[in-house]
Amino acid sequence: MTSTSAETSGLGSDSRSAGASGSLSVAVSGSPAEGVSGTRSAGTSGTRSAGAQDSLTRDALAVLQPGFGGTTAPDWLLRRIGEGLASVGLFGRNIQTPEQVAALTAQLRAEREDIVVAIDEESGDVTRLEVRTGSSFPGNHALGAVDDPDLTRGVAAELGRRLADCGVTFNWAPSADVNSDPGNPVIGVRSFGADTALVARHTAAYIEGMQSAGVAACAKHFPGHGDTAVDSHHAVPHIDVDTDVLNARELVPFRAAIAAGTRAVMSAHISVPALDPDLPGTLSRRVLTDLLRGELGFDGLIVTDGIEMRAISGAYGIERGTVLAVAAGCDAICVGGGLHDELTVLRLRDALVAAVRAGELPEERLADAAARVRALADWTSASRASGPAGAADPEIGLRAARRALTVTHTETYAGPLTGTPYVAAFTPVANIAVGDETPWGVAAELTRRLPGTETGSFTGDRAGADALAAAGERRIVAVVRDAHRHPWMAAAVDHLLAARPDTVVVEMGVPQAKPTGALHIATHGAARVCGQAAAEVLTGS
Repeated sequence: MTSTSAETSGLGSDSRSAGASGSLSVAVSGSPAEGVSGTRSAGTSGTRSAGAQDSLTRDALAVLQPGFGGTTAPDWLLRRIGEGLASVGLFGRNIQTPEQVAALTAQLRAEREDIVVAIDEESGDVTRLEVRTGSSFPGNHALGAVDDPDLTRGVAAELGRRLADCGVTFNWAPSADVNSDPGNPVIGVRSFGADTALVARHTAAYIEGMQSAGVAACAKHFPGHGDTAVDSHHAVPHIDVDTDVLNARELVPFRAAIAAGTRAVMSAHISVPALDPDLPGTLSRRVLTDLLRGELGFDGLIVTDGIEMRAISGAYGIERGTVLAVAAGCDAICVGGGLHDELTVLRLRDALVAAVRAGELPEERLADAAARVRALADWTSASRASGPAGAADPEIGLRAARRALTVTHTETYAGPLTGTPYVAAFTPVANIAVGDETPWGVAAELTRRLPGTETGSFTGDRAGADALAAAGERRIVAVVRDAHRHPWMAAAVDHLLAARPDTVVVEMGVPQAKPTGALHIATHGAARVCGQAAAEVLTGS
């Protein structure tokens, strides 16, 4: 999903890189048609100022799903909502408390009652609502490890209820990707697993649960991001398999999502030559219109992954990428993980208007895209009015995290921790979708149970030796994340075990490596409740 880092904010040239095919020339105005002053125009609250906006410009604004800075809505955003903007996206920077988010969304709805408020709240490792504390819900991989669709449905319903209570109506989740490449650098625990049928049934259950709470779900990343070794925040990943494999693996969960009634599907910035040898999925009519709309029969909203991600911005520029995406069949443009200012909104609006006026983007396609956004707005408004189904279940996340644990003992296991341990966290570089703001691990929960617990974070070739020296005589809890993907991390654990066989290992990523340690706990994710469940086992409480 969209970047939380300035690293993906580089726009690239507005012209495509040499050799890129599928050409569509886009006339982009040299400057936005209006100023970008933070001062709000008088008399524009919820209405169009006389003669200021035509239907084409309103449609161009309607297909954008931009982010913004701050914990209250800036004046420029409120003004653009009055002029036709139909959606906004919330990110971690916009969130302090549930009460503050509710006040923010109420502020937006004072301008437009049916505004679509979107968020990238997968739960688990990717959380925005609890970005500073860690999620109260385990992520997809933990739910897949339990493999109880009723539990997945219940977790999604409770998460949806909390989003709805905050005024959020559209969740860019779940990931319907089959994590068939265990080395995948960006999906991993965001996927329900590597088994196609398992991913399909849990994708459907999640969507049913989320939408029972009145929050639109969004299956992502179509046509499937699981068999990739490159993060599309940085470059274009490639899936080089034939259509038989795609039909039997990648597309199965999306068929299940559509059958479950998902209101939206998110496109992936990935290259699948078997489907389109020239263009990535987000920009491909073959992928979005012919396959997703035509063959799979999806009639809901198609939204892009973050348009400023390098897979698009680096080769096409965000204006050109936006026009190509809408022409290909996308109805909404997600932007704001990195670029979240008024100028960005105006640039994309003007690029769409210019492309229509130049005859390079059919006006009917833009109007259809805008109509689909408004249809989603109608659905979310009706769902808000009817309220969520069922009763609240505030403890379901912790129960799910407990059930997801895989615990392996060896003969050297000395039983639960009693004294104050040393927690050695072997910390990889976080991928951009997860971000580095959200705390993870078991140290905080162990400290609450065992006051005096100490911790350190280690990385690199000397991580094991440094952790051993820091621990002294204390019992060591080694916390890893995707140890199979990081040779230095596996070496660090081996170093500890050679010197201290009683070391306990907690794997909080995909447990692909063979369990090691006197006690090995696989949590299948790094959500706060996953750490809490692991700490309960470590302390026997």
